Amino acid sequence: MDHQFRMLIDGDLVEGASTFDVVNPATAASFAQCPKADAALIDRAVAAAKHAFPAWAARPIEERAGMVDALADKLEARAAEFASLLTSEQGKPLDQAMYEVMGSVFTLRAFAAMRLEPTTLRSEGGNTVIEHRTPLGVVAAITPWNFPIILVMNKMGPALVTGNTMVIKPAPTTPLTTLLLGEICAEVLPAGVVNVVCDQNDLGHLLTGHKDVAKVAFTGSTATGKKVMAAAAAGVKRVTLELGGNDAAIVLDDVDAKFAAQKVYGSAMANAGQICVATKRAYVHETMYEEFCTEIAKLAQAAIVDDGSKQGTTVGPVQNKMQFDKVTALLDDARTRGTVIAGGEPIDRPGFFIAPTIVRDLDDDAPLVREEQFGPVLPVLKYSDIEDVIARANDSEMGLGGTVWGKDLARATAVAMQIDTGTVWVNQYLAIDANIPFRGAKQSGLGGELGISGLHEYTQAHIVNAIELADA
Repeated sequence: MDHQFRMLIDGDLVEGASTFDVVNPATAASFAQCPKADAALIDRAVAAAKHAFPAWAARPIEERAGMVDALADKLEARAAEFASLLTSEQGKPLDQAMYEVMGSVFTLRAFAAMRLEPTTLRSEGGNTVIEHRTPLGVVAAITPWNFPIILVMNKMGPALVTGNTMVIKPAPTTPLTTLLLGEICAEVLPAGVVNVVCDQNDLGHLLTGHKDVAKVAFTGSTATGKKVMAAAAAGVKRVTLELGGNDAAIVLDDVDAKFAAQKVYGSAMANAGQICVATKRAYVHETMYEEFCTEIAKLAQAAIVDDGSKQGTTVGPVQNKMQFDKVTALLDDARTRGTVIAGGEPIDRPGFFIAPTIVRDLDDDAPLVREEQFGPVLPVLKYSDIEDVIARANDSEMGLGGTVWGKDLARATAVAMQIDTGTVWVNQYLAIDANIPFRGAKQSGLGGELGISGLHEYTQAHIVNAIELADA
């Protein structure tokens, strides 16, 4: 493509020390060049953020929030451009890309409207105790390839509103929409408030371990999250980790099998299954298991798998070759352990396409059940006892999200209350709202994003405890 992408450092759009290819996953061919930082450029970006911090933090919050709103306006005005680029680099169908872009606009506006007011904890007998919150400093935001825009906004919105400055590093397979966002930031924000740098997964440690970075906000795999946490520990940096999930859907015996199959399929196959809170394993009551499997297999077989830029596409490619190979290996193993009733193979064409796949009759110890597949493949498992299925759903090192489906809302909610994850949705899925906190349990994360709690993550709670002096 003709657009020349550049990084944003200290208000300037700059070239990299070198460049690397960005691949369209629908063709497996390079379509753009991305600038690549080196250690010196990383240092420049952090130094710019550090220099910009005092003045940015000192601005009235209404001014900071106004600039975040202005970012949202400019993003909305260029939504079609962002969505098209997102489909090219990430692979998701164009309508899903537009949904992500507009969700990003909403997220920025939601954070721009939030406020953290000082709280008076005590006011009596001449003693006043006030808790207020102050910004941390430079935030390093490291984002993944499945939602390259909105997962930046989950960090940028609260960081900027609360008075922090940022260095953003996108995933190397989907850096371009973040670089395009940097162009908007250069138009709206003071120099150094937001900086964008790119690498090939080789410079992240320079950010997470940098002495002038006060907080690391990371979204990605649990394995990488552990490395981020270890690097941040040396400086006792604040961290927010939104990591992997192995989310279970529990279908109770009082819900219509065809309806449940449609909902579970949607929760598993959106973005080709590449969502941290997508349904990764479905538990269906034995009385409806056969009908459910039949119905969900029909949906998978009817999917239109193609380049996301083509009208009518419902499932795009897996985003990159490494993930494609991982999902293919899980499929190879699942075929030997269970029964494939839809899909089951990569599609023989250019690009990283895997047919939407449903596998039944697997044991709970199968890798496809135990591991996060992060692709368009879903195991469907049978259960008979509700206490047993709750225990099976909870038998995971991960605990990000989950869903429960049932007509009796009180019963379904009671089941949801026993699922050991940060979020459980009842009779809905992917109901993420910028005003509602989102957290992971167990090895699915540390801290949280979104809501007022998301603002708290970017601040230091500060107590002022004052007493009146007695008359001399």
